Amino acid sequence: MKYLHTMVRVTDLEASLAFYCDRLGLKELRRYDNEGGRFTLVFLAAPGDESAQVELTYNWDPEEYTGGRNFGHLAYQVDDIYGLCQKLMDEGVVINRPPRDGRMAFVRSPDNISIELLQKGEALPPREPWASMPNTGAW
Repeated sequence: MKYLHTMVRVTDLEASLAFYCDRLGLKELRRYDNEGGRFTLVFLAAPGDESAQVELTYNWDPEEYTGGRNFGHLAYQVDDIYGLCQKLMDEGVVINRPPRDGRMAFVRSPDNISIELLQKGEALPPREPWASMPNTGAW
């Protein structure tokens, strides 16, 4: 058995690609448009790790998705949790659970999917503004 991907339904493909690719740094591997089924699939992965993919499923006919929290979360290991969180904040992404411990943070995608960010290796030493930053919303 081999892990292939995790599928996440999205309501705005462009906003989701901006979040996952432009902000988180994932790369688009392939895209499949199915006119008969009226959907688009976009497969993403972290650079250098194409074995762990996220499949964004965009249904062309509007639907309302609820229960994003019920999904759980996606998790990514990052080289510099403080640097990435600062970049995300600078681009308007809310840091729901700041990396107070230098190890873990949570953000949400445009479709309310929780994304866990974990520092590669040992936790970084706690530092401001992260150490005293409160949680925002649910994560």
